[in-house]
Amino acid sequence: MPKLVDHAERRRAILEVTWRLIATQGPDAATMREIARQAGYANGALVHYFPNKEALIEAAYVYVSEQTDLRIRAAASGKRGLAALRAFLVELVPTKEVTLLEARIVLPFWSRTVTDGALARTSDARMQRWRDDMVVLLAEARRDGEVRTAVPDAVIAEQLLAMAMGMQVLAQLPDHATTPDLQLRVIEAHLAALA
Repeated sequence: MPKLVDHAERRRAILEVTWRLIATQGPDAATMREIARQAGYANGALVHYFPNKEALIEAAYVYVSEQTDLRIRAAASGKRGLAALRAFLVELVPTKEVTLLEARIVLPFWSRTVTDGALARTSDARMQRWRDDMVVLLAEARRDGEVRTAVPDAVIAEQLLAMAMGMQVLAQLPDHATTPDLQLRVIEAHLAALA
């Protein structure tokens, strides 16, 4: 009897190896051969799941984004308004090992979006979902009396997203001054200003 293969689990394992390899050794180290080796598969096995490196890198970005979304939902569960928005932002900025590693895959992905329309659309869709989610949380905070600024929620969401993405960049710089503690204080300052 032939061995049953869990293709979804194998695909997930390949993506996990890919994003961690990119995060720890850079995108150039993430060759199909090295990914297959680290995942424990024959080199040709990857093409059954990803036709080429570009498809694999896009899938790894989507996978990382989905993992971020899962953490955001878990962190914001049972919260609303500014408490939920705070939890959301903490999962975006690189204040802990997993979010720092995720930022290391996001940055090379963004550089590819400049010349790759499909990747740009993937990135734009993710960013728009985060904007939309923040606007919902800001509206809750306004109803609860936590946000009193006249600045429109869409503008605030854009500011918060730009702040979080900027911290992802700053945290990658050698000897960066943007420590996890400073990042958390920046989040608190932004949220306090909304009142």
